[in-house]
Amino acid sequence: MNREILKSQKNVSSILSAGMFVVILCLNGCGGCSGYSNEPLYPDQINTIYVKMFDNQGIRRGIEYKLSEALAKRIEVETPYKIVTSMDRADTVISGYISGIGETMLTTERQTGQPLEKEVEIQAVVNWKNLKTGEFLIENLPVSSSASYSEWLSQSFDYATAEASNKLARRIVQLMEKPW
Repeated sequence: MNREILKSQKNVSSILSAGMFVVILCLNGCGGCSGYSNEPLYPDQINTIYVKMFDNQGIRRGIEYKLSEALAKRIEVETPYKIVTSMDRADTVISGYISGIGETMLTTERQTGQPLEKEVEIQAVVNWKNLKTGEFLIENLPVSSSASYSEWLSQSFDYATAEASNKLARRIVQLMEKPW
């Protein structure tokens, strides 16, 4: 009889332990305070974006075309928005300017002093304006990116600026996400 009582007490305690474990899992799971959500990453009241050609305040020309094109492609691929070619049909407009383009030497050849690897950095200022409400979703936000290249590997300054423009476009698209 004592064995049966002990056995039933063990069963009850194991059931209570399992129940407590389930309660703890429910409280610590995907609840409201854990940071998980099924809300969209981007503002959902927007459908279309007009990408205005970026201005270039630097001395090297042509990079503004690469950046504007890379940004339009990134928006199409990574966001739910559609790029339109007329500002009259757009819900929002994204614009900005390239504030600086820098080039630095990363490594040199010891004996001749010739550069082995260089880095290009592009700095830009971005604006994203809702044309329906007139409010800025992003206002005068500085963004930068860089890419390295080596002439020894048959890479050029143009190669590095295309890489840096793509990275910069990716960062701008990340800034378009709603704050967490």
